[in-house]
Amino acid sequence: MEDAIIGNLIDLCAVLMLLTSVMAVATTRMRPLINLFSLQSVFLAVLAFIVAWSSDTPHIYIMCALTVALKVIVMPRMLVYIMSRIHVDKEVELSLGIPGSLLTSGLLIILSYYITEPMLDSIENVERNCLALSVSIILIGLLMMCTRRKAITETVGLLMMENGLFLGALALSHGMPLIVEIGAFFDVMVAVIIIGIFAYRINRSFNSVDTSFLRRLRE
Repeated sequence: MEDAIIGNLIDLCAVLMLLTSVMAVATTRMRPLINLFSLQSVFLAVLAFIVAWSSDTPHIYIMCALTVALKVIVMPRMLVYIMSRIHVDKEVELSLGIPGSLLTSGLLIILSYYITEPMLDSIENVERNCLALSVSIILIGLLMMCTRRKAITETVGLLMMENGLFLGALALSHGMPLIVEIGAFFDVMVAVIIIGIFAYRINRSFNSVDTSFLRRLRE
């Protein structure tokens, strides 16, 4: 009975993470997009706490604390600061449009379940249902990176992909080794800082952070 309750709570957190990704795909303003990433990270932290408590795995508590500190507090504030410095808070341009993005997201979710179905029989822990949701979040984050034209929103897509990656690590093996998790967290934070610097310099040079404009420079 207790395992069933824990499994339901974990599945709920994973579904809410996927829901925030789908909502992000349909979001056309940058500040709500950043808020959705922060909310997704909250759900990831809650899920990690439940897994740590149910499996008695102490190092996952550290992952939970790092998730709250870096992804819920530090990174969103960094993105908002970058956004204010480059004066970009307008509507986000979508290559596919909102209906097309939502339809593509639905197809990617179906594809994720099709890909992961053969693996589910070999996973016996209560997080087994999170695997398909993890792949869905990764693919939707990749979709955001491919269809958004602003450098900051592409960064949010990268961060959501990383959330999906950690969800998959929890589903498969109760997390990666602690040193790998810490290294991944700080690698992503450094990536956000570098992207922010490049976005600022691009905006100073071209008065825009539209990456489609930069692609046209090759022609």
